[in-house]
Amino acid sequence: MIEIKTVKKGAELVSIKFNGFEKMYDRQDFWNRHSSVLFPIVGKLKNEKTIINGQTYEIGQHGFAKDMEFEEIGENSYLLKSNEETLKRFPFKFELYISYEIKKHEVLTKYKVINKDEKIMVFGLGGHISFLCDYSSGKYRLEFEEIEDEIEFYQLENELLKTKSENSKKFLKENRIFLDRKTFENDVIIMKNLKSDKVYLKTETKTIFSFSFKDFPYLAIGSKLDEPFICISPCFNTVDTIESNGRFEEKANLIELKPNKEFETEYIIKFF
Repeated sequence: MIEIKTVKKGAELVSIKFNGFEKMYDRQDFWNRHSSVLFPIVGKLKNEKTIINGQTYEIGQHGFAKDMEFEEIGENSYLLKSNEETLKRFPFKFELYISYEIKKHEVLTKYKVINKDEKIMVFGLGGHISFLCDYSSGKYRLEFEEIEDEIEFYQLENELLKTKSENSKKFLKENRIFLDRKTFENDVIIMKNLKSDKVYLKTETKTIFSFSFKDFPYLAIGSKLDEPFICISPCFNTVDTIESNGRFEEKANLIELKPNKEFETEYIIKFF
């Protein structure tokens, strides 16, 4: 049995209980979020600024949606409309819908973005979900659904993306990432060119959950030293590179949406 709790601020999922046990990380004194919605950017901009249509805008890390009060339009269903405040930071009119559904042992997170502007809208989108996991114990591993022989791993330098990928052998062994105290020494691990649409968090004897992220070109994982959680982030684009020129439209994998068109995607968490 699954029970969830959501709130209007950031349209955030703040609790998942499976068979009565909490599965999300909840330590407010360390991190006051649970599952941030990343919009209209993912990660950090170089100098926290970007150029859109010749104008410079300031957008903080992971965008502004996570900090805004959404309108509740149904059970675990929310809407954020562009307004005077958002237009100062992101010059597009939009509607952002976020909903959560329970299906047996699964939680579905659904995103829909509608371009309400008269021009093409470009944006980033992603999730950032924290799960209870004492990864530093060395008992956990992340296992891929498909054989990953072309996966690329990237890490950050001064909170910006290194342009050169890491040696995959640093992270990947037997098609798994074996989590231990050293895994996140250099912060987040960003992956692309994955063949898998699904990953599993497992111990040697048990599958904890699966995470399905079909259509998302990036998957990132992260945590903090000795904190018992792991964040999983399916994303359509990522943090600026070290060599970024600051032009928003040149960021990799941005979503382009014509006027009055919709973009929809989802990810699914299944508990065992």
